[in-house]
Amino acid sequence: MPALNASTCAGRWQRVRQALRRPFVFAGLLLAIEFLDELAFGARETAWPLLRADLGLSYAQIGLLLGVPNIASGLIEPLLGVLGDVWKRWALIVGGGLCFAIGLLATAWAPGFGVLLAASILLYPASGAFVSLSQATLMDLDPRRHAHLMARWTLAGSAGVVLGPLLLGAGVALGLGWRGAFVFLSGLAVALSLAAWRHPHLRRNGNRAEGETAGAGRGLGPGLRRAFAAMRRGAVLRWLVLLQFSDFLLDVLLGFLALYFVDVVEVTPALAGTAVAVWSGVGLAGDALLIPLLERVRGLAYLRFSALVTLVLFPAFLLVPAYWTKLLLLALMGLCNAGWYAILQGQLYSSLPGQSGTAMAVNALFGLAVGFTPAVFGWVAQQAGLPVTMWLLLLGPIALFIGLPRRSPAPQPDGG
Repeated sequence: MPALNASTCAGRWQRVRQALRRPFVFAGLLLAIEFLDELAFGARETAWPLLRADLGLSYAQIGLLLGVPNIASGLIEPLLGVLGDVWKRWALIVGGGLCFAIGLLATAWAPGFGVLLAASILLYPASGAFVSLSQATLMDLDPRRHAHLMARWTLAGSAGVVLGPLLLGAGVALGLGWRGAFVFLSGLAVALSLAAWRHPHLRRNGNRAEGETAGAGRGLGPGLRRAFAAMRRGAVLRWLVLLQFSDFLLDVLLGFLALYFVDVVEVTPALAGTAVAVWSGVGLAGDALLIPLLERVRGLAYLRFSALVTLVLFPAFLLVPAYWTKLLLLALMGLCNAGWYAILQGQLYSSLPGQSGTAMAVNALFGLAVGFTPAVFGWVAQQAGLPVTMWLLLLGPIALFIGLPRRSPAPQPDGG
């Protein structure tokens, strides 16, 4: 009987291991990596008032913390993206995850601006290896459905953004503060890195990425030349530009949102955190609705309509004085801009078929050229006031409405 039990247990464990190796489980692991990245991001964006108070940060320093790491990441991520197409992608993802964990731990330990800046500079390119290459790997699972896969990726990220403030609040409530929350996030990063390292599908995918680019000339040099050539293509350049402008009312707005409610609307940090939670929660609902919506509506048509509606909602949000009215308008905006990133990023991948790592590289190269934008916003806030900076964010939906093509650039089965 003991031998039979041991044999039965071994058989069951083997079936569990086989189930964990299925593609949809692998996709779930990649989505969990994005969830963690946005969980950390959501916690940090909500923590800015606490960070400013504990570390004595100015608006200009916050702008540098948002902008300088983008520039550093822009220098490194193109190399990571190209290597993701021509070398061992799994090694880059796992190594990036471990560096991401170290960056989060350094953030938790930071005694002042200098260490916090160094931790941020490490976190951004580490996220490029860990998270962006995971996204590229997800896109390779079904190249015909980039928009749908990106919608699921964005939904996982939105869930992380929503839970980030709650994680921060739990850390504060338990007496661990924002530092304890970042220590916890560091532990999650280590766990997911180890899970990725143990998953055989990631190694197979990395080897496949090497083989697909071998005929076009393997190696970092040829890969970089292909990336620079891709950036000169009009179709690729269009999506790169629109991605950057769309971020004005996505991550850039989120970065200033808590500070706006505290300093301009003059509410308590708790009510400012509520505004961030509402923005993130409604965005999560919008991202969930986007998945079935793309089965019925052309992604670009939806994108143009939502940009037009946002051109009305955002000025109204800035002009109304009452907190609860602002909160309502913020929620409506969160529904309207759901799908901006997913659809635009899906179009970028579709414009570079079979080159998911190169798509990441050109996005990072272009981000390097405009990586100073958050720092400029921070400088404007320091010199002219935060309300002026908020009005500048309106350039995002204006650029989308003007720059989107009237028709899809090519027939796509995923509705993108």
